[in-house]
Amino acid sequence: MNIIRLFRRLLPLLFLVGLGWFLWRQVAPTLSTWTGLVDPNPQITVTHNTVLTQVEALGRLELVRYRFKDVVEYKRRTYRFLPESKVALVVAGEAVGCIDLRKLKPQDVVLEGDSVVRVSLPAPELCTFQINHKQSRVFSTENGFFQDAELVDEGYKYAEAQVRNAALQSGILAETQRNAEQILVPLLRTLTGRRVILGQQMRLPETGPKQ
Repeated sequence: MNIIRLFRRLLPLLFLVGLGWFLWRQVAPTLSTWTGLVDPNPQITVTHNTVLTQVEALGRLELVRYRFKDVVEYKRRTYRFLPESKVALVVAGEAVGCIDLRKLKPQDVVLEGDSVVRVSLPAPELCTFQINHKQSRVFSTENGFFQDAELVDEGYKYAEAQVRNAALQSGILAETQRNAEQILVPLLRTLTGRRVILGQQMRLPETGPKQ
């Protein structure tokens, strides 16, 4: 009896649904061919506001790029009585050595006689060092205690610092200086017609605060 009563209550609803579906099947072909409802050239409106926030003069001559691959295991003990958290990362990083030509002063270029030009270049620098996140990935995490994202972020920051240290220990500054000589000496010789001698700017010793 309960099933019969339920069917009787649902019968009007089923009838309305069926009637609506039947009417839509009859009307839909007409609507699709009625071009008055379809705009052949739809209007697209885009609102944006681009703001120039900073203009920076670039004068760095990039001379060498080092690429690194590393597997980093970063551990952190957050709670005294719980096992330490650990994340393993497969990291790809790169570092770029350059010379900042904006630091070149007029007195750093000296003409000697008619055949020699002496140029004192700024010291080589480590321009950038960074992690290539597209080529890096998280290998595993353990005991994150719902702080996996924070742990991974700390691991990447540690790995980025290691890219800097590895680049400096691998001699990127000396390589930058050698590449500067290989590139700039022929270029300056062609431009000036003189023999080119490259050196480095004199750096004044840093003086600490008076005690």
